[in-house]
Amino acid sequence: MRAPLSVSRLADIIDQARGKAPADLVIKSVGIFDLTSGDVTVGDIAIAGDRIVGTHETYQGATEIDGRGLVAVPGFIDSHVHCESSLVPPLEFDRCVVPRGTTTAICDPHEICNVLGVPGLEFFLECAAVTVMDLRVQLSSCVPSTHLETSGARLEADDLLPFKHHPKVLGLAEFMNVPGVLAKDPAVLAKLAAFSDVQIDGHSPLLSSYDLNAYIAAGVRNCHETTSAGEAREKLAKGMQILVREGTVSKDLAALAELITTERAPFLALCTDDRNPLDIAEEGHLDHLIRSAIARGVRPLDAYRAATWSAARHFGLFDRGLVAPGQRADIVLLEDLVTVKVQSVICGGAPVTPDRFKARPGVPLVGLDSVKLRPVTAGTFRMPAAGRSEMPVIGIRPGQILTDRLSLEVPIRAGAFEGDIERDILKVAVLGRHSDHGSIGHGFVKGFGIERGAIASSIGHDSHNICVIGCNDADMAAAVNRLIAMRGGLAAAIEGQVTAELALPIAGLMSDRPFEEVEQGLRRLRDAVKAMGTTLHEPFLQMAFLALPVIPHLKITDKGLVDVDRFELVA
Repeated sequence: MRAPLSVSRLADIIDQARGKAPADLVIKSVGIFDLTSGDVTVGDIAIAGDRIVGTHETYQGATEIDGRGLVAVPGFIDSHVHCESSLVPPLEFDRCVVPRGTTTAICDPHEICNVLGVPGLEFFLECAAVTVMDLRVQLSSCVPSTHLETSGARLEADDLLPFKHHPKVLGLAEFMNVPGVLAKDPAVLAKLAAFSDVQIDGHSPLLSSYDLNAYIAAGVRNCHETTSAGEAREKLAKGMQILVREGTVSKDLAALAELITTERAPFLALCTDDRNPLDIAEEGHLDHLIRSAIARGVRPLDAYRAATWSAARHFGLFDRGLVAPGQRADIVLLEDLVTVKVQSVICGGAPVTPDRFKARPGVPLVGLDSVKLRPVTAGTFRMPAAGRSEMPVIGIRPGQILTDRLSLEVPIRAGAFEGDIERDILKVAVLGRHSDHGSIGHGFVKGFGIERGAIASSIGHDSHNICVIGCNDADMAAAVNRLIAMRGGLAAAIEGQVTAELALPIAGLMSDRPFEEVEQGLRRLRDAVKAMGTTLHEPFLQMAFLALPVIPHLKITDKGLVDVDRFELVA
């Protein structure tokens, strides 16, 4: 939220807008993309401080930028993101995505909050105060996300209320506990009531009919978990804003692109949710979403509206989303509207340069000793056989975080259940890491394609216990023990030897290294896991969502297999 203007500053703005005094910054002879019509007209853009004060006229500036041959569009708004899923802290996320045109992001720090609680939230708010972009921090509503897992912290309504009016807070983050809403759980109702006068973000995969009505009526305003056009149409008709997501694992743009029309664009926005630096480097951030939408036949006007103006209006950020007088001077200069090739970025009225990132004050890191699990052995992963060999097995849907509940015969050897590599049935386990005596959930998963070795991660949405998948118990133990030694991260192991790794010591979620180094680490991991046989685009992030018991249909936590449809542990 902007501070009130002084009378003298307001007078300066009026003079600069009228051309009576030089503007602080002028972009000369640039094509201006008009989001009211879709037209591009050439003119000057005058900027005073952090706001646009003039367009489509001729201005002189104290500083001038030659905009000939370029097109100016509003800065992009990521309407729902977990910075932690970029595997770097907010200041590195800032440095990674702002040069690609993302000038505002609505983030939910519930990953770090599920590990650290209030200190994690405070860390994000301190970072948001100094980022080049305008980073808004929603208050994590579901810590833990359910009673079916063990998290490192708990946040109730009384814990969140002191932050309700923080200048970087818009409201309550995605409310994942849909069963809690519908069952009128007292703790759930306390949060919804306490924040009923501000923004409440949603998370309601496959919800429909009367239950959807109740969820929306309880105050929830949007959903980023919509995966089909039919589902989106019902939610739009009932007044929900749909945040079209294209992350590293969850890719919904193909299914929802047909809805990004002139009629519906005001009720849509774009988001990345979970997108790592490797995908950002190879494909892009919101620029990739806009480019992909246009490639699927969406009109540029509608794609850019969803990425800017529509998102701004939905979140009550009425000071941005257009290249027009009075708007915040967040401007992306493009070489081409269709390819979304970014030439440069103006954020908060000033050009984005490496020096702007270097000038930010540092924020002390937190959660550097969050992995408390003791080292494990191969015996940790032995599953004694009891009864018949038919087992519930988690079925992977590539490109989605929805999973299937399969019922398959699982081999029994020496009195224990074993995986079946030829049928792509692998062991999966989730180990509680928030204490030295964490519980462990055992199960099987189909769809990873790994033919040897094991992979492990301290990222396991949303409680972030350690997840491991493997072809044999010894390699599973080797991968997990390397995570413990690194204080969190990602690891791959074959024949007892770690073949690739990435340390994530900040709450076991984020690296303390520059995002460029994280990108290179992810490349090495990708190559290592491909050599193990996987066919998945991003197996580590796909694995991380196996532990998320609010996404249908079958998941696994440190407490065991979870039937998400029944919202209960599998016996």
